[in-house]
Amino acid sequence: MVVGLISLGCAKNVVDSERMLAEIAQAGYLLSSEPAEADVVVVNTCGFIEPAICEALETIKEVAGYKSKGKVKKLIVAGCLSERFGRSLFDRAEGIDAVVGLGQRDNIADIVKKTMVSGQREAYMEPSGRLVSDDRVRLRIGPNHWSYLRISQGCDHRCSFCTIPAIRGRFRSKPLSLVLPEANELVSAGAVELNIIGQDTTCYGRDINITDGLTKLLSKLAEIPDLGWIRLLYLYPQGITDTLIELLAGSEKIVHYMDIPVQHINNEILKSMRRSDTSESICRLIERLRKAMPDIVLRTTLIAGFPGESGRQFEQLVDFVKWARFDALGCFKFYPESGTIAAEMPGQVSNDVKQQRLEEVMLTQQEIAFSKNKARVGSRLRCLVDSVDIYCGIGRFYGQAPEIDSISIIRNCSAKAGDFIDVEVTGTEDYDLVVRQIRS
Repeated sequence: MVVGLISLGCAKNVVDSERMLAEIAQAGYLLSSEPAEADVVVVNTCGFIEPAICEALETIKEVAGYKSKGKVKKLIVAGCLSERFGRSLFDRAEGIDAVVGLGQRDNIADIVKKTMVSGQREAYMEPSGRLVSDDRVRLRIGPNHWSYLRISQGCDHRCSFCTIPAIRGRFRSKPLSLVLPEANELVSAGAVELNIIGQDTTCYGRDINITDGLTKLLSKLAEIPDLGWIRLLYLYPQGITDTLIELLAGSEKIVHYMDIPVQHINNEILKSMRRSDTSESICRLIERLRKAMPDIVLRTTLIAGFPGESGRQFEQLVDFVKWARFDALGCFKFYPESGTIAAEMPGQVSNDVKQQRLEEVMLTQQEIAFSKNKARVGSRLRCLVDSVDIYCGIGRFYGQAPEIDSISIIRNCSAKAGDFIDVEVTGTEDYDLVVRQIRS
């Protein structure tokens, strides 16, 4: 039997998809990269916000079309969308044969077998909020030379706009006894870069009585031979301690890069969002980070058009973007997600205004990003090569995270994927850098 898997959504979903692929392969099933040619297709979905739900439903519809006119016999839907909607997903999309919740991830091979012989639609659900998944033994989707390392699941923050706690449950740290062997397994398989992920990585260890848990974990990871880069993603501002900053500033392996989702800068909006940060604390943090590491690269995420956001409050956000000069920034329109407090708040902003505000933020950030890129021309950087063809190589310096940030276009690249090389920045192409390899 041939099984195809389509992975949608964030880095955390990638880890789940890789675990499911490993379970399916170990059960003896053949895997296909062409879903239309498979007997069974598993769609691992995201269900966080409206665009992700729409993408998932469109993908389900597409695969259901394969069933009606091709080889595909069964369609299984897994992931966050399944966890969020459960059996009601059968009513939202036609053609689904099984719905699989997050807590059933490691049983996917058995579910594939049962679905193939069953004539009934089934929902495989169990509470996932208490589980700490073992993510070892993954069949990697992407390149072998870099990987995501998930250190926790769920979230205890109760941001008024967010569905994650309802979907993924309470915050649970993955014990060191699982994280460290997994990291070693990934490095042994060829990973020279580990990207640390969790809903809030700064919370690591708090629920299992480890003080300064993230700092201690990073210190352990930095001891792994053959590991070149460790990158931190999804750090809530309030959790970034002086101890963590000191570790990064003095480390040769933990790159000077932080992904810090601040969401907004106006104190009234932050309070409505149920964020514990303030405008003052966020600005102080940025100043502390740049004082400790003048070369640090900062990425953030913002929300435009939150309920009640006035023109004045939005302009404060734009002024903040100009002041902070983030190296990379993502901005999203506010989506009133069912079940969240913010969806019922008064002062909902029209979609047109939200779109206008999003575009203004991104145009402001574009000018900053282009300016920072031009300032790098003539500088020398260390790059990790991601791919090479007959024309050039594609790589990243420490300030470019995989899949979400810009890239470095390497002219006359003689290295191979997974190599670290020295380069000189010779130009820019929009958000990307153009570099040449420096040969010794």
